[in-house]
Amino acid sequence: MSGPSAHQARPPTQATQAAQAAQAAQAEGSREPSNPNWADEPERSNAMALRVMGWIAVVCGRRLARVVLAGIALYFVVFAARQRRASRRYLARALGREAGWRDGYRHVFAFAATVLDRVYFLRERTAWLDLRVRGAEHVDACLASGRGAFLMGSHIGSFEALRVTGRDRPELDITMLMYPDNARKINAALQALAPGASPRIIALGRPEAMLAVRERLEAGGLVGVLADRTLPGAESQRGGVVWLPFLGRPAPFSDGPFRLAELLRQRVVFMVGLYAGGRTYDVRFEPLADFSERLRDPAARAARLQAAMQAYVAQLESLCREHPDNWFNFHDFWHEDAA
Repeated sequence: MSGPSAHQARPPTQATQAAQAAQAAQAEGSREPSNPNWADEPERSNAMALRVMGWIAVVCGRRLARVVLAGIALYFVVFAARQRRASRRYLARALGREAGWRDGYRHVFAFAATVLDRVYFLRERTAWLDLRVRGAEHVDACLASGRGAFLMGSHIGSFEALRVTGRDRPELDITMLMYPDNARKINAALQALAPGASPRIIALGRPEAMLAVRERLEAGGLVGVLADRTLPGAESQRGGVVWLPFLGRPAPFSDGPFRLAELLRQRVVFMVGLYAGGRTYDVRFEPLADFSERLRDPAARAARLQAAMQAYVAQLESLCREHPDNWFNFHDFWHEDAA
């Protein structure tokens, strides 16, 4: 991987961060303060608007719903200043050039489109769907061992599209390990629209979460986690956050999912459900790391963990450059405003 050294990178010093923040403020003008903790960001969804949009999606169909969605996306591009700023910063790095309004609009619309499509995925109304799956054999190989599989993804595309791959293959039913508290309105609206759907979710931050993960894997099931965000308070825990080069600048990543895979001696498969536009989703599975062998040497374990994290970040960076409008982290990911 190009960029800073492969060992655990240090975050920028306070002086450097302050200088960068001052330069950014001079370039962008006065603005509201940003919070790098994505889980503390207020949910910008409106319960009534979600219900109306859900009604349009179910009654009027996907084509008309996407027309309405275009206006909603434009509203957020115009009025969500903090999210717009984070989006344009990310897009500039992924695109290798300054991001304009059109780039930002495509980014927001892609996110809104995947949320809309979750309605149809949950209601199993997918006749319109062009689903392309690659690499399922890697998951099959893990399942054949009888020890389940640990799937690691990111906030790219749609994890609900990943579930669709298991509709005809019950063994590919994925239980997601996730932090649901910052999207309660959207989740509640989706539950109301598809009350019969019961996606398997293990909530992060609960005392019983790790036990539930172990039980699911020991039963030969699949557990997925989106590993591109750090949980609130993780930076105060020893070894919780590792700064690695990402799109040309050190960024924080949690080592928790990797340590969990190592603790449970799991092979790890990278998963992604890319939204390719229109009615097309591109589901991919690729081998990422193998923790099935227990290493007694602490240095060897640390090196293997570091290599796995670097491989993950490299895969994430490649996808962000390939499909820049698919990465849905609309917050201060690089902690540039924190200073």
